[in-house]
Amino acid sequence: MSFTAFMLDVITNTFYPARITIEDGKYKEITPIFVDEDTVLDMPGLMMPGFIDSHIHIESSMLTPAQFAKIAVRHGTTGVVCDPHEIANVLGIEGIEAMIDNAKKVPFNFFFSAPSCVPATPFETAGAVIDSSDINYLLKKDEIVALGEMMNFPGVINGDEEVLNKLKLARIHNKPIDGHAPLLSGENLNKYLKQQISTDHECSNIQEAFEKKMKGMKIMVRDGSSAVDMENLFNIEDIYSYVEDPKRFGVIFRDIFEKKIYAPLFDFIVSDDKNPNDLLEGHLNKSVKKAYELGIDILNAINMVTINPAYHYNLNCGAIVVGANADFIIVDSIHDLNILETYIGGECVFDGENVLFDAPKVEGRNSINATKKSASDFDISYDGDECEVNVIECIDGDLLTNKATAKLKTKDGVVQPDIIQDVLKISVVERYGGNKVSNAFIKGFGLKKGAIASSVAHDSHNIIVVGYNSEMMAKAVNEVIDNHGGISVVSEDFSDSLPLPIAGLMSNEDAEVVAEKLTVLHNMVSALGSNLKSPFMTMAFMALLVIPSIKISDMGLFDGDAFEFIDVIRD
Repeated sequence: MSFTAFMLDVITNTFYPARITIEDGKYKEITPIFVDEDTVLDMPGLMMPGFIDSHIHIESSMLTPAQFAKIAVRHGTTGVVCDPHEIANVLGIEGIEAMIDNAKKVPFNFFFSAPSCVPATPFETAGAVIDSSDINYLLKKDEIVALGEMMNFPGVINGDEEVLNKLKLARIHNKPIDGHAPLLSGENLNKYLKQQISTDHECSNIQEAFEKKMKGMKIMVRDGSSAVDMENLFNIEDIYSYVEDPKRFGVIFRDIFEKKIYAPLFDFIVSDDKNPNDLLEGHLNKSVKKAYELGIDILNAINMVTINPAYHYNLNCGAIVVGANADFIIVDSIHDLNILETYIGGECVFDGENVLFDAPKVEGRNSINATKKSASDFDISYDGDECEVNVIECIDGDLLTNKATAKLKTKDGVVQPDIIQDVLKISVVERYGGNKVSNAFIKGFGLKKGAIASSVAHDSHNIIVVGYNSEMMAKAVNEVIDNHGGISVVSEDFSDSLPLPIAGLMSNEDAEVVAEKLTVLHNMVSALGSNLKSPFMTMAFMALLVIPSIKISDMGLFDGDAFEFIDVIRD
């Protein structure tokens, strides 16, 4: 295959016309050519490397890897570094290998990391355990390019032997280690970084990003469905406010501020978690455009989704250079980034209208081992007329939560939620055979009636439910159990659900079908009173104990700052 095109060279950040020759899926020759006003190039737009998402959990799209690839190539994404720790928490090694097997069946570059924290903490029940011997097995696989995000930062800081063994294995196999250290700072951050953990995608403010960057971490700027950090991190006024005298940071930072080029502070743009509705609208193409609109130099933004991840994870893609995989896209302009064509290994996989490959199905089995629930399972008892309770306060668009309290009345010995205070019930139902149920209270969902439930609850993926009424909560959970996993919305007036039979996390349907059903469910939740942008994804993260400040597992209400359980009732 040989053609002429006007191309972007991300090594030198220059543009020039060239004759490109591709052989066996790789660039064989790239020769700059002279053109004049009469020259007609073969490609209809600008040629640039395909985009690489360097941190994403495919399972959060509710799509199989093959179905994810079909929607991603429409937006110019040709590769992802995905951490399959969602399915690993449910099915262990079996689940990881099922993801890898399905990924191999489509023309798309799936690179995987070995999940380092399965389960994420010892304070929850998961469906599997991945120990250091499993990590050693996984790191030997060609498909595994890194050790996945080390969420157990207390284990790292306190020298947990098993945690340190996993980190040591990554170094032995010469694989980079991804981090996960929200708000970690000072001496504790130093201890964390001593283990050669190289990235972080949890920075939520510029002060946090600056400290981690200056201590050697590569900063991932997250632009996901539930967690959107880009606006905070790329806020130019906040950067100036924090750095009162840019010169104290030396020549590099002075140049950054004087030239208004802020991307060198950051290294990657990532999704982390994207729901199918957002994926239909765009992927990294949309995030790069947003970065540019926020003041980031467009070439630096493109580097964050091409050459930067390729260098870091030792991937043979991300640039148009001889010997690299011929993964590239044709766009209408560098600023608009409308995708005209997508190529992987020199073969067209998206022609501007159609995706030119099919997605094979994944054979799933029922992974929900839980008995049907009754309303009383979701009651919190108290012998008195009123009590003060600890409350999870969720924040729209943020994985962090606040610790709150509320005074609630009781009725027939059962503590009651309070719509006026927007204090609802939240519960986690263990799905792996133990049938435990933990109950607490949450603020910020805005539901006025009914309940919502899901078997997507990071990271152990027990069944999580939020509602005003115990009876409705039981009905929502039982709908999920009947569907062998998924999402449900119930009220006195209507109910509906989205089955996710693959590990209770994914569907074999394509993105359009899943997104259409999810839209219906979102509209139903809105009709019940919630204003959250992504209510199901927000609910899913209420069980992620490694994100401060207060969360819930099947074992109880958890203080993420003290890293210990706390009582629901404060009295």
